[in-house]
Amino acid sequence: MTILHTPRLRLEPITDIHYEGLRALNTDPAVMRYISGQPETADETRRMIERVQGRWRQYGHSWWSLIETESGELVGAGCIQHLGHDPANPHEIGWRLRPDRWGRGYAIEAAQRMARFAFEDLEAPLLCAICDPDNAPSARVMQKLGMRYRGEETWHARPVSVYEIDGAAWAARERA
Repeated sequence: MTILHTPRLRLEPITDIHYEGLRALNTDPAVMRYISGQPETADETRRMIERVQGRWRQYGHSWWSLIETESGELVGAGCIQHLGHDPANPHEIGWRLRPDRWGRGYAIEAAQRMARFAFEDLEAPLLCAICDPDNAPSARVMQKLGMRYRGEETWHARPVSVYEIDGAAWAARERA
């Protein structure tokens, strides 16, 4: 399992040691507002950790816990996974952060490192991201990542805004 680093974050593959931090993150109504609309239960968080560990074993990528280097605290989570959890679909990038860390640039910092992992290590030809159409802050991170708006689609049984960037556009962005 791959640990990634940014100037301020350590991205550790999610394991049981992250349960308390993930539980706090996934029960925060502000965090979950655009994700599921409701906080996760303790059992849902445990099952999520089990699913994520299985995907790490199966695919070599999934969700990371975002650990703030300075404090050692879990401040968020981010992923590279298959859109709709189906390997026939393109890779998806995603993130969520604690509200007390919003506005500090952590989302784009983590997203840039995860995107580089997807394109360089996984050789993904395309990377997608989805968000609730009303989640303007998340859409801004997608745009800062160089993604273009693809349109509104239905994923996870709900309408979402879809953004994408291909490997060539990513490589050109990295050279600029």
